[in-house]
Amino acid sequence: MMPRILPRLWLVTALALFLAQRAHSQSKSTRDLGPASVLVASRELADPNFVKTVILLVQYDEKGVVGLIVNRRTDVPLSRLSDELKAARGRDDSLYLGGPVEISTVFALVQSSAKPETDAKPVFGAVYLLARKNLLEHAISRQPDPGVLHVYLGYAGWTGPQLRREVASGSWYIFHADTSTVFDSDPDSLWSRLIKKTEQTLARTYAAPNWRKP
Repeated sequence: MMPRILPRLWLVTALALFLAQRAHSQSKSTRDLGPASVLVASRELADPNFVKTVILLVQYDEKGVVGLIVNRRTDVPLSRLSDELKAARGRDDSLYLGGPVEISTVFALVQSSAKPETDAKPVFGAVYLLARKNLLEHAISRQPDPGVLHVYLGYAGWTGPQLRREVASGSWYIFHADTSTVFDSDPDSLWSRLIKKTEQTLARTYAAPNWRKP
């Protein structure tokens, strides 16, 4: 007869593994929406503005929801903004299309161990949002590596109820934000890699055996 301690240890281990997987897996629950959520468009999402997009939410409150598309890297160099941002002169790192709203508006996400400016908005961990011209100018003038500073044109915006309806209808998966996603070195393939994770997780869920007591 198997000692009683072994089933208990197995149960504790299985529970720990389940919780660890859950912490890194995606969600489709509106309760998991919030600042620093990452939205991954489902295959069924047909809106051309958001097909195959990965979006970091930088604001989620009663005023509304604001996000930046982190995987739409353009062929336009940062230096094209040199008329508005003198520090951008000579920079050949790519601009990103942050979303379809107010394309002329410029934002930046920067990863920094210390808060870069007084008015920089913390997003998560060591990642900050820069939304004012003087903040952008100062950040770019420090000549940061393109891997820790991304500049975006425009943004994505919703009301809270609108985004919750889209999530409830299956348009988005929700992930927890991390720097490897936001500053991914291959943003062109980011969506396909994340959507495969969702499909693998769903496959494991449906393939899991139905454990029952003997």
